[in-house]
Amino acid sequence: MCRLSNAANLENMAASEPDERNARYAIYWAPAGDTALTRIGAPWLGRDATTDRALARPRLAGFDDAMLTALTADPRRYGLHATLKPPFRLAAAASVTALEAELADFAAATEPVTLSSIHVTRIGNFLALVPTGPAPSVTALANACVKHFDRYRAPASDDELVRRNAAGLTAAQRTNLNRWGYPYVMDEFRFHVTLTGSLDQSVADRLLPALSQLFADAIAETVVIHDIALFVQHGPGGTFRLVRRFTLADH
Repeated sequence: MCRLSNAANLENMAASEPDERNARYAIYWAPAGDTALTRIGAPWLGRDATTDRALARPRLAGFDDAMLTALTADPRRYGLHATLKPPFRLAAAASVTALEAELADFAAATEPVTLSSIHVTRIGNFLALVPTGPAPSVTALANACVKHFDRYRAPASDDELVRRNAAGLTAAQRTNLNRWGYPYVMDEFRFHVTLTGSLDQSVADRLLPALSQLFADAIAETVVIHDIALFVQHGPGGTFRLVRRFTLADH
Protein backbone atom coordinates (compact mmCIF):
# COMPACT_ATOMS: atom_id res chain seq x y z
CA MET A 1 0.00 0.00 0.00
CA CYS A 2 2.78 2.41 0.89
CA ARG A 3 6.00 3.18 -1.02
CA LEU A 4 7.93 5.74 1.02
CA SER A 5 10.81 8.00 0.07
CA ASN A 6 13.41 8.69 2.75
CA ALA A 7 12.06 11.95 4.18
CA ALA A 8 13.80 14.31 6.60
CA ASN A 9 15.81 12.57 9.28
CA LEU A 10 15.40 13.50 12.90
CA GLU A 11 19.03 14.64 12.98
CA ASN A 12 18.19 17.40 10.51
CA MET A 13 15.03 18.61 12.22
CA ALA A 14 14.92 22.21 13.36
CA ALA A 15 14.44 22.94 17.03
CA SER A 16 10.78 23.36 17.87
CA GLU A 17 9.20 26.58 19.06
CA PRO A 18 8.01 26.65 22.71
CA ASP A 19 4.33 26.51 21.72
CA GLU A 20 4.99 23.33 19.73
CA ARG A 21 6.36 21.77 22.92
CA ASN A 22 3.11 22.38 24.80
CA ALA A 23 0.81 21.25 21.99
CA ARG A 24 -0.48 17.82 21.11
CA TYR A 25 -0.70 16.64 17.51
CA ALA A 26 -2.69 13.81 15.94
CA ILE A 27 -3.08 12.21 12.52
CA TYR A 28 -6.74 11.78 11.74
CA TRP A 29 -9.04 11.06 8.86
CA ALA A 30 -11.49 13.96 8.63
CA PRO A 31 -14.22 13.51 6.01
CA ALA A 32 -14.29 16.19 3.31
CA GLY A 33 -16.73 19.07 3.59
CA ASP A 34 -18.73 18.04 0.53
CA THR A 35 -19.69 14.64 1.97
CA ALA A 36 -22.95 13.78 3.70
CA LEU A 37 -20.91 12.56 6.67
CA THR A 38 -19.50 16.05 7.27
CA ARG A 39 -22.74 17.86 6.45
CA ILE A 40 -24.49 15.77 9.11
CA GLY A 41 -21.67 14.91 11.49
CA ALA A 42 -20.14 18.33 12.14
CA PRO A 43 -23.49 19.93 13.11
CA TRP A 44 -24.31 16.85 15.20
CA LEU A 45 -21.15 17.46 17.23
CA GLY A 46 -21.84 21.20 17.16
CA ARG A 47 -18.44 22.32 15.89
CA ASP A 48 -16.40 22.79 12.71
CA ALA A 49 -12.88 21.52 13.41
CA THR A 50 -11.37 23.57 10.58
CA THR A 51 -12.68 26.96 11.69
CA ASP A 52 -13.38 26.11 15.35
CA ARG A 53 -16.83 27.66 14.86
CA ALA A 54 -19.86 26.44 16.79
CA LEU A 55 -22.55 24.94 14.57
CA ALA A 56 -26.31 24.71 15.08
CA ARG A 57 -27.19 21.17 16.11
CA PRO A 58 -30.04 19.18 14.48
CA ARG A 59 -33.01 18.35 16.66
CA LEU A 60 -33.77 14.79 17.75
CA ALA A 61 -37.15 13.78 19.07
CA GLY A 62 -36.97 12.85 22.75
CA PHE A 63 -33.69 14.68 23.39
CA ASP A 64 -33.49 18.33 24.40
CA ASP A 65 -30.62 20.56 23.30
CA ALA A 66 -28.97 20.62 26.73
CA MET A 67 -28.82 16.84 26.79
CA LEU A 68 -27.40 16.63 23.26
CA THR A 69 -24.80 19.28 24.13
CA ALA A 70 -23.72 17.25 27.15
CA LEU A 71 -23.53 13.87 25.45
CA THR A 72 -21.45 15.26 22.54
CA ALA A 73 -19.10 17.37 24.70
CA ASP A 74 -16.13 15.02 24.53
CA PRO A 75 -16.15 14.25 20.78
CA ARG A 76 -16.89 17.92 20.03
CA ARG A 77 -13.43 18.86 21.42
CA TYR A 78 -11.76 16.52 18.94
CA GLY A 79 -13.92 17.33 15.92
CA LEU A 80 -15.43 14.92 13.40
CA HIS A 81 -12.71 12.38 12.70
CA ALA A 82 -11.40 8.84 12.85
CA THR A 83 -8.05 8.37 14.58
CA LEU A 84 -5.10 7.02 12.61
CA LYS A 85 -2.27 8.04 14.99
CA PRO A 86 -3.50 9.08 18.45
CA PRO A 87 -2.59 12.46 19.99
CA PHE A 88 1.05 12.92 20.93
CA ARG A 89 3.51 15.61 21.98
CA LEU A 90 6.50 16.25 19.78
CA ALA A 91 9.77 14.49 20.50
CA ALA A 92 12.60 16.74 21.67
CA ALA A 93 14.34 16.71 18.28
CA ALA A 94 11.15 17.01 16.20
CA SER A 95 9.44 20.01 14.63
CA VAL A 96 6.05 20.59 13.07
CA THR A 97 7.76 21.64 9.84
CA ALA A 98 9.53 18.30 9.58
CA LEU A 99 6.37 16.42 10.56
CA GLU A 100 4.35 18.13 7.83
CA ALA A 101 7.06 17.45 5.24
CA GLU A 102 7.09 13.77 6.10
CA LEU A 103 3.29 13.61 6.12
CA ALA A 104 3.34 14.98 2.57
CA ASP A 105 5.85 12.30 1.49
CA PHE A 106 3.90 9.59 3.26
CA ALA A 107 0.61 10.62 1.65
CA ALA A 108 2.18 10.82 -1.81
CA ALA A 109 3.27 7.19 -1.45
CA THR A 110 0.01 5.85 0.02
CA GLU A 111 -3.08 4.78 -1.89
CA PRO A 112 -6.63 5.86 -0.98
CA VAL A 113 -8.74 3.43 1.05
CA THR A 114 -12.39 2.61 0.36
CA LEU A 115 -14.91 1.45 2.96
CA SER A 116 -17.91 -0.11 1.26
CA SER A 117 -20.35 0.87 4.02
CA ILE A 118 -20.62 2.17 7.58
CA HIS A 119 -23.24 2.05 10.32
CA VAL A 120 -23.90 3.41 13.80
CA THR A 121 -23.11 1.02 16.63
CA ARG A 122 -22.09 0.96 20.26
CA ILE A 123 -18.42 0.63 21.16
CA GLY A 124 -18.03 0.15 24.88
CA ASN A 125 -20.11 2.94 26.40
CA PHE A 126 -20.28 5.32 23.41
CA LEU A 127 -21.82 5.39 19.92
CA ALA A 128 -19.79 5.61 16.73
CA LEU A 129 -19.83 5.06 12.99
CA VAL A 130 -17.84 1.97 12.03
CA PRO A 131 -17.35 -0.19 8.92
CA THR A 132 -20.03 -2.83 8.50
CA GLY A 133 -17.47 -5.53 7.87
CA PRO A 134 -13.73 -6.22 8.10
CA ALA A 135 -11.63 -3.27 6.91
CA PRO A 136 -8.04 -4.53 6.61
CA SER A 137 -6.93 -1.69 4.32
CA VAL A 138 -7.88 1.04 6.77
CA THR A 139 -6.32 -0.93 9.63
CA ALA A 140 -3.11 -1.20 7.59
CA LEU A 141 -3.20 2.57 6.99
CA ALA A 142 -3.59 3.27 10.71
CA ASN A 143 -0.82 0.83 11.63
CA ALA A 144 1.49 2.46 9.08
CA CYS A 145 0.76 5.91 10.55
CA VAL A 146 1.41 4.71 14.10
CA LYS A 147 4.72 3.11 13.16
CA HIS A 148 6.06 5.59 10.64
CA PHE A 149 5.46 8.73 12.68
CA ASP A 150 6.35 7.30 16.07
CA ARG A 151 9.79 8.93 16.01
CA TYR A 152 8.00 12.29 16.16
CA ARG A 153 6.25 11.29 19.40
CA ALA A 154 7.60 12.21 22.80
CA PRO A 155 7.38 9.29 25.26
CA ALA A 156 4.25 9.21 27.38
CA SER A 157 4.77 10.71 30.83
CA ASP A 158 4.65 8.56 33.94
CA ASP A 159 1.36 10.21 34.88
CA GLU A 160 -0.14 9.35 31.50
CA LEU A 161 0.97 5.74 31.76
CA VAL A 162 -0.43 5.40 35.27
CA ARG A 163 -3.74 7.01 34.30
CA ARG A 164 -4.25 4.79 31.26
CA ASN A 165 -3.08 1.63 33.02
CA ALA A 166 -5.74 2.27 35.66
CA ALA A 167 -8.45 1.83 33.01
CA GLY A 168 -8.51 -1.97 33.20
CA LEU A 169 -6.40 -2.66 30.11
CA THR A 170 -5.69 -6.12 28.75
CA ALA A 171 -2.11 -7.40 28.51
CA ALA A 172 -2.02 -6.59 24.78
CA GLN A 173 -3.31 -3.07 25.43
CA ARG A 174 -0.70 -2.48 28.14
CA THR A 175 1.98 -3.61 25.70
CA ASN A 176 0.70 -1.14 23.12
CA LEU A 177 0.60 1.64 25.71
CA ASN A 178 4.21 1.07 26.70
CA ARG A 179 5.45 0.69 23.11
CA TRP A 180 3.28 3.17 21.18
CA GLY A 181 1.93 5.49 23.87
CA TYR A 182 -1.69 4.41 23.40
CA PRO A 183 -3.47 1.12 24.13
CA TYR A 184 -5.89 0.90 21.20
CA VAL A 185 -3.53 0.55 18.26
CA MET A 186 -2.24 -2.30 16.08
CA ASP A 187 -4.27 -5.46 16.81
CA GLU A 188 -6.44 -3.46 19.25
CA PHE A 189 -7.32 -0.82 16.63
CA ARG A 190 -10.89 -0.35 15.46
CA PHE A 191 -11.66 2.33 12.89
CA HIS A 192 -14.50 4.54 14.13
CA VAL A 193 -15.94 8.04 13.99
CA THR A 194 -17.00 8.90 17.53
CA LEU A 195 -20.48 10.41 17.85
CA THR A 196 -21.03 10.59 21.62
CA GLY A 197 -19.33 10.53 24.96
CA SER A 198 -20.05 7.95 27.64
CA LEU A 199 -23.74 6.93 27.76
CA ASP A 200 -25.95 4.97 30.09
CA GLN A 201 -27.35 1.82 28.51
CA SER A 202 -30.90 3.21 28.41
CA VAL A 203 -29.80 6.42 26.69
CA ALA A 204 -27.68 4.49 24.19
CA ASP A 205 -30.61 2.22 23.37
CA ARG A 206 -32.84 5.23 22.62
CA LEU A 207 -30.19 7.22 20.79
CA LEU A 208 -28.81 4.53 18.48
CA PRO A 209 -31.88 4.24 16.20
CA ALA A 210 -32.29 8.02 16.19
CA LEU A 211 -28.68 8.51 15.06
CA SER A 212 -29.00 5.74 12.48
CA GLN A 213 -31.86 7.69 10.98
CA LEU A 214 -30.07 11.04 11.25
CA PHE A 215 -26.97 9.67 9.50
CA ALA A 216 -28.93 7.71 6.87
CA ASP A 217 -27.55 9.74 3.94
CA ALA A 218 -23.99 9.35 5.22
CA ILE A 219 -24.49 5.62 5.74
CA ALA A 220 -25.73 5.33 2.15
CA GLU A 221 -22.50 6.86 0.77
CA THR A 222 -19.36 4.89 -0.01
CA VAL A 223 -16.64 6.21 2.26
CA VAL A 224 -13.30 6.85 0.56
CA ILE A 225 -10.27 8.03 2.50
CA HIS A 226 -8.69 10.42 -0.02
CA ASP A 227 -6.49 12.25 2.47
CA ILE A 228 -5.16 12.27 5.99
CA ALA A 229 -5.04 15.32 8.24
CA LEU A 230 -2.81 16.81 10.89
CA PHE A 231 -4.72 18.15 13.91
CA VAL A 232 -3.36 20.22 16.80
CA GLN A 233 -4.49 20.94 20.35
CA HIS A 234 -2.93 24.00 21.99
CA GLY A 235 -2.96 23.33 25.71
CA PRO A 236 -4.74 20.83 27.98
CA GLY A 237 -8.50 20.74 27.56
CA GLY A 238 -8.42 22.77 24.34
CA THR A 239 -10.10 21.84 21.09
CA PHE A 240 -8.35 19.96 18.31
CA ARG A 241 -8.21 21.93 15.07
CA LEU A 242 -7.44 20.73 11.57
CA VAL A 243 -4.09 22.17 10.49
CA ARG A 244 -3.60 20.70 7.02
CA ARG A 245 -4.81 17.90 4.77
CA PHE A 246 -2.43 15.64 2.86
CA THR A 247 -3.86 14.08 -0.29
CA LEU A 248 -3.21 10.39 -0.81
CA ALA A 249 -1.79 9.33 -4.18
CA ASP A 250 -4.14 7.69 -6.66
CA HIS A 251 -1.88 5.15 -8.30
